[in-house]
Amino acid sequence: MSECNHQCSSCSSSSDCQEKSQNTRALQNTKNIRRVIGIVGGKGGVGKSLVTSLLAIQTRRLGYNTAILDADITGPSIPKIFGIHDHAQTEGDCLLPHIAEDGTKLMSLNLLLENETDPVFWRGPVISGVVKQFWEDVKWGDVDFMFVDMPPGTGDVPLTVFQSLPLDGIIVVSTPQSLVSMIVQKAVLMAQKMDIPVLGMVENMRFLKCPDCGKEIPLFGSDDTVDSTPLPVLERIPLDPAIAAACDAGTLASAQVDYLKCTAQIVADSFGKDMNKDFMNLFF
Repeated sequence: MSECNHQCSSCSSSSDCQEKSQNTRALQNTKNIRRVIGIVGGKGGVGKSLVTSLLAIQTRRLGYNTAILDADITGPSIPKIFGIHDHAQTEGDCLLPHIAEDGTKLMSLNLLLENETDPVFWRGPVISGVVKQFWEDVKWGDVDFMFVDMPPGTGDVPLTVFQSLPLDGIIVVSTPQSLVSMIVQKAVLMAQKMDIPVLGMVENMRFLKCPDCGKEIPLFGSDDTVDSTPLPVLERIPLDPAIAAACDAGTLASAQVDYLKCTAQIVADSFGKDMNKDFMNLFF
């Protein structure tokens, strides 16, 4: 058999070609995913998984079918936030996403590991391959909005997501620090170089509200701290102990919170139109 040139239509062996079968399965599994939004940040610890989860939850509450692809392979936390500790099931050659209490569909490496705390010390190409499998080999079904929880940085996995998934845009997560803003700019420039629309930024851990007097206490300097990232701030989230407790308990989906409700509404409304131009016209 001659070497595969990836041109299935002109190949005499295409009916038996494994690659064609995989491509067909991938198309079948993803054909009903309408919008894909990446949640990115330049560094770890800024709250990407929290923002991803809240966006999925709030968009779900608006009546849309939502899903989360946990692309943070070495630090998966999405299942714990939703209180899921079971293993993923299979159907034929496909994985089945776990359906959370609120109806959000999830796929994460922690749903495949024997133990949740098992470390993942794989090299970049292997991790990138797993992300592609989560996209292609999971039977996602009907999904209006898929949110991709990205790992920090601009390495192999973000590059794989940008190149392999049909991203409609990204939302950047940051804390109000000059240091973090500088690193966030790297992720923004990476997205721009790859022609991925940057929809805006969610600023996390902006302040802590005093439980006695209600005063907002800035956690990273005063409110006039200069932010060098030229992105529209979609929403600011405080450091809320109740949210942290809900994430630890796996009950975030049932928590009565309004964080990112406005952002979810803006995204849902804008993506129902001519997505990129109409969304950006809200801010510029």
